[in-house]
Amino acid sequence: MSEILTANLARAGTMAGRSLRISRRNTDALITSLMLPVMLMLIFVYFFGGAIDTGVPHSSYVTYVVPGVLLLCAGFGSASTAVAVSEDMKSGIIDRFRSLDIGGATVLAGHVAASTARNLISTTVVLGVALLIGFRPTATPTGWLTALAVLVAYIVALSWLSAAIGLLAKTPEAAGGFTFLMSFLPYPSSAFVPVDSMPSWLHGFADHQPITPAIESLRALLLNQPAGNAPCIALTWAGGLLLVAIGLSGVLFRVRTR
Repeated sequence: MSEILTANLARAGTMAGRSLRISRRNTDALITSLMLPVMLMLIFVYFFGGAIDTGVPHSSYVTYVVPGVLLLCAGFGSASTAVAVSEDMKSGIIDRFRSLDIGGATVLAGHVAASTARNLISTTVVLGVALLIGFRPTATPTGWLTALAVLVAYIVALSWLSAAIGLLAKTPEAAGGFTFLMSFLPYPSSAFVPVDSMPSWLHGFADHQPITPAIESLRALLLNQPAGNAPCIALTWAGGLLLVAIGLSGVLFRVRTR
């Protein structure tokens, strides 16, 4: 059993390396995934920040908005996974992989691992720019580790969900369109404005969707504030999304490769 697991991990590592090399060659998409979250953060901070009241005394808007941008970054970055998986299915290379005894789970795990690596690089860039424009986190070492755990959990879950979308879509273009939902979810949440400032009919969705507890967790942990049960709720959401995405991708892969 351990030998099989080791072999599968080695194959997944090889597939992840392949996906990273493909990303490196696709310079336009790589630059877009790295710079778009940064541009959005700068737009919100410098264009809209002066007019937005977050309800937090003595707090600049950049302090409020950075946790939301980190989750937005995860959504943008994972969307490329759907396109990459769809391109693999369309090109026929999956048949070659199967002839080499490389299973679907291994191929998809490679895409997810590469997406996680890309997202962590993009998150680091966003956080670096945030520090330059005034973001000052005061997290404890435990807070940093917990925040990283929440962020990585969401990156992995969204990447697996994107892989499932890539299997569901018939073309890479359609896959890119389907992932719009993941990029949209941070907007009806507490990412950019407090939920209380939204119309009352939107409160229920904004308070109980998966992105809001993740943002609240990151905001509290990075600023060394009481987080309550938000991290537990966030990790529960991420775990549920991950289980659903893995199960769905397995079913869809078998259907697409019959």
